Amino acid sequence: MNLQPKEAQLQTQPVVSQKSGLYLLLKTMRPKQWTKNLIIFAGIIFARKIFTDGYLLKTLYAFLDFCILSGSVYIINDLVDIEKDKAHPKKRNRPLASGQLSVPLATVFVILSTVLSLGSAFFLNINFGFVALAYFLLTLSYSFKLKNVVIIDVIVIALGFILRAVAGAVVIAADISPWLLVCTFLLALFLALTKRRHELLLLDDKARSHRKILDEYQPEMLDQMISVVTSSTVMAYSLYTFTSGHSIYLMTTIPFVVYGIFRYQYLVHQKDMGGSPEVALLKDKPLLINVLLWVVTSALILYLT
Repeated sequence: MNLQPKEAQLQTQPVVSQKSGLYLLLKTMRPKQWTKNLIIFAGIIFARKIFTDGYLLKTLYAFLDFCILSGSVYIINDLVDIEKDKAHPKKRNRPLASGQLSVPLATVFVILSTVLSLGSAFFLNINFGFVALAYFLLTLSYSFKLKNVVIIDVIVIALGFILRAVAGAVVIAADISPWLLVCTFLLALFLALTKRRHELLLLDDKARSHRKILDEYQPEMLDQMISVVTSSTVMAYSLYTFTSGHSIYLMTTIPFVVYGIFRYQYLVHQKDMGGSPEVALLKDKPLLINVLLWVVTSALILYLT
């Protein structure tokens, strides 16, 4: 008679396991999310300086530095949202929300990792350091305030991608196309909007208790926004390929972009994979193959034509 209530109670409890503090800290830094920092390589690739002496190594250092910095921000975000995450069906299993990782340990570690990443950023390149600092302050303001401001929340996420792209350019003192920045902004906005839609449908009537801003969104409104951003992204990328000055053959990569966006929308609407773009990229083979083909084709066109 009492088994069913106990089973139901067990299902609502976070999964707790014994792991080392270092492993839990790394997990909280979200290594899978570090794929977002790959946009840093756009600067060196599209500036056609990948074979310039020392530039690739500098870009790699910049990428690793942003991985540590963005990971530190994720820890801060989990510290701020620890109580809300406990009510989330998936996030309650995170190290801090589940109690596996202690708050004091996470706090000390995030202070050290932030100082290390920002210090090394300024040491690598003064301009890169200022971009890294701007990224940190932007994401920090998002964690504490801006994520609760409707529309501004998704715009801030997109601006974070812009700063990553700019960081990749300034670290090697390369020019970056305004159109490429526009494409980056729109694509990031597309991913942020689809994530909001996923959260809204996943949490349903519990959405407000986890994230107040979700009360300001409706699936229909988000679908309209996504539609506008999708069209704008394709148009912006197309204009970039026509005006980049690199090669007219770059326009042949447009189908990869169209397919990638449509494929991701399919995953969002049909496979319920809109919550984590990095998971969708790594798990969905057609999407991953499409991205790799776009990268290879773009590189060949940029460097061989």
